Amino acid sequence: MGRTRLNTQRSAVKPAAVGAAKPVLVIPARYASTRLPGKALRLLQGKPLVQHVYERAISVAGFAEVVIATDDARIRAACADFGVDACMTSDRHESGSDRLAEVVQIHDWPDETVVVNLQGDEPLTPTDNLQQLAENLTHRQDAMIATLATPLTDAAELADPNTVKVVRDVNHLALYFSRAPIPFQRDGQQEGTLAVTDYALRHIGMYAYRAAFLRDFSRLAPCALERLEKLEQLRALYYGFRIHVDVAREIPGPGVDTPADLQLVDTLLAGQAQQAR
Repeated sequence: MGRTRLNTQRSAVKPAAVGAAKPVLVIPARYASTRLPGKALRLLQGKPLVQHVYERAISVAGFAEVVIATDDARIRAACADFGVDACMTSDRHESGSDRLAEVVQIHDWPDETVVVNLQGDEPLTPTDNLQQLAENLTHRQDAMIATLATPLTDAAELADPNTVKVVRDVNHLALYFSRAPIPFQRDGQQEGTLAVTDYALRHIGMYAYRAAFLRDFSRLAPCALERLEKLEQLRALYYGFRIHVDVAREIPGPGVDTPADLQLVDTLLAGQAQQAR
């Protein structure tokens, strides 16, 4: 299938219509991790982390395929142990979107295919949120990306640079993402003015993409905004792609970035298993 060339920095591919082919889900799983090397293979309740994420993904109805994409033979071998043939990708990708673009090419998915990205270190992602992402992008004819956010809880969270904020327009399309508190209240918080939770949302970094977008995006140079904020989604906004932002149906559980996270998630998974008995 030929690629759509960018003239106005937007893909010319028509979004999928209602009733189109089912979406697919990709789980990128890298071995390298600064704070927790080999975390995809760390054991939680006797299973590697990547297996927990995969099992959560396949429990969601409506996906045509669930693919684990990795750059490491050790992860591929671990996947084979629980019956999955992982897709091998390059170890030179600079971003998760680039890795997804390679998976799109390997599988030759049509341009209109909706591709949901579930990070390989998020075993507590609510299944309703994954369905929500796929449904939102399938039905929004004006967007090439869908993502989720949750309400901010207080002013301290708004000011925290580790919390990515997003503001959106009347059609729930993203206006901007930032680590800074946005929008700025020139007159400060005064009686009768909007509260923090009325105008900003906390971005939680879950995405669905159209396959055409991933093909285009992987060929676009990073922009200054992306480099300054260290937020990859700003590249999409910079080049004119529309991002639909919805409030998540459920608050996600913690991901795994550190040894402390690993211990916490192990405890939470044990609790879930106990409740299921």
